[in-house]
Amino acid sequence: MPLRYTGGCACGALRYEISGEPAAMLNCQCRQCQRESGTGHQSHLTFVAADVSLQGEPAFFESVGEGGTVKRRGFCRTCGNPVYLQFPAMPEVLIVTPSSLDDPSLFKPHFVTWTQSGQAWDHLDPAIVRHQKMPA
Repeated sequence: MPLRYTGGCACGALRYEISGEPAAMLNCQCRQCQRESGTGHQSHLTFVAADVSLQGEPAFFESVGEGGTVKRRGFCRTCGNPVYLQFPAMPEVLIVTPSSLDDPSLFKPHFVTWTQSGQAWDHLDPAIVRHQKMPA
């Protein structure tokens, strides 16, 4: 039976429920993730073609990543918390931020991406596989 991932924003206006296992759990050190997180990296749980239920009306910020991918970030209109990320060109993909999980201990990163943009002061687990850019 697949695990259920539930979570949402700090004020509860946005909620999600996902049935299925993430395709990847990772930390990203690209400059865009640094800016969004306010620190040296951002963490992501990536789900592909999972059974997803989203509740609430998010606000969105759209941008283009270092690799040229258009990203649509969903955040709460009330508390401002980033909750999820979508790629308009890949509607089957949903990425949630581990801090939005009801149980953040479910996040166990498999690898780090965009280390070429990493900051020397951002110390991540040295045992995790690292990629200078996004692996193909």
